[in-house]
Amino acid sequence: MPRYNYTAVNLENKKVTSEVDAKNDDDFRLVMRKMNLVPLKYSVIAAQSSRMRLKSNDVAEFCRQLASMFSSGIPAARAMEIMMDGCPRPKLKILYENLHSDLTKGITMSEAMRKHGNTFPELLMNMFASGEESGQFEKVAVNMSTHYEKEHRLNGKVKSAMRYPMILGVATVIVVLIVFIGVLPTFFDTLKAFGELPVFTQIIMSFTDFLVDNWIYLIIGLVAFVAGIKFLLTVYTVRLRFDQFKLKFPAIAKPLSIIYTARFSRTLASLYSSGVPMIRALEITGTILNNKYIESQFPEFIKQVKSGELLSTSIGSIQGFDRKLSSTIQIGEESGRLDSMLDSSAEMFEYDAEQATESIVALMEPIMLVVIAAVILVVILAVMMPMASMYESLGV
Repeated sequence: MPRYNYTAVNLENKKVTSEVDAKNDDDFRLVMRKMNLVPLKYSVIAAQSSRMRLKSNDVAEFCRQLASMFSSGIPAARAMEIMMDGCPRPKLKILYENLHSDLTKGITMSEAMRKHGNTFPELLMNMFASGEESGQFEKVAVNMSTHYEKEHRLNGKVKSAMRYPMILGVATVIVVLIVFIGVLPTFFDTLKAFGELPVFTQIIMSFTDFLVDNWIYLIIGLVAFVAGIKFLLTVYTVRLRFDQFKLKFPAIAKPLSIIYTARFSRTLASLYSSGVPMIRALEITGTILNNKYIESQFPEFIKQVKSGELLSTSIGSIQGFDRKLSSTIQIGEESGRLDSMLDSSAEMFEYDAEQATESIVALMEPIMLVVIAAVILVVILAVMMPMASMYESLGV
């Protein structure tokens, strides 16, 4: 709801400057009369930016509430007012207030959402615009609710699966630092008193001394390295080659291709079932895959579809999708049930994506365990070798 800043006079002819919420100018004047104030000047305070990016579960809830109220015949502005009044989260409430303010001015929902930059997903804004044009906004909202619920569920499973390897990785780094900075120097100070140490132990000692003397610079260097990598990945050509490399790296290529295929199938199924023309659906889908290499192949792929080539045939030319995708789409084309087949294939590939995520995690766990075992072995050798040499010199 818009907020008005005003200067008015009361019944005692004294000036009052304050703020008040009102739906519009008429409502503002009504509020003034109820407060026994005569406005001298007033203005609408600029809408406060929410500066947030909605998560998939928030988007799903947003779409579900809109669909529910639209199906009951509630207009968009009134629906946003109800959502705004019932929202317990301050930032989200500000966002709803801004949307409501724009809707009361006659701006469409998709246009109002675009005013908030990256707060809403590009796919959702495109879909709402399509629903507004076709008069199927309610159906689009329902489909998008289902889409983002499934996306949230898949993302949740990916995060849950990755949690253990991440904890193990952090633990590995902490153990290495504690051992090499806190434990080994004490042993080495004692071992130096027994004469010359083995070459391997001397190497480990030098490495330990380096860590102790330069740990702050190493941390700064690591942070700078990570920041540099993130910056490089914002450069289109670098990101393109990196995404291409991921799809060719033996250990993760297959799981990643399944995950990207699942994302493509779910998005295309949601768009096509909402009445979006196939070409437009492909254009939108080609922007949300989060892999620049696959996305770069879409213009040629769409060009082939426009020229009359079957979708199932054209999609086989894209490198990075699972080969089963072409076959499942072909079945849908031949049976005349492309929409239901796309939805079925989305379900199938989402299940495969969960399995693919688990396979990546299964690969990471033994690697980290091997790293920990290697650290332990290094420590044992660095300490035991000089002790063994000492015992030999003593004739024990």
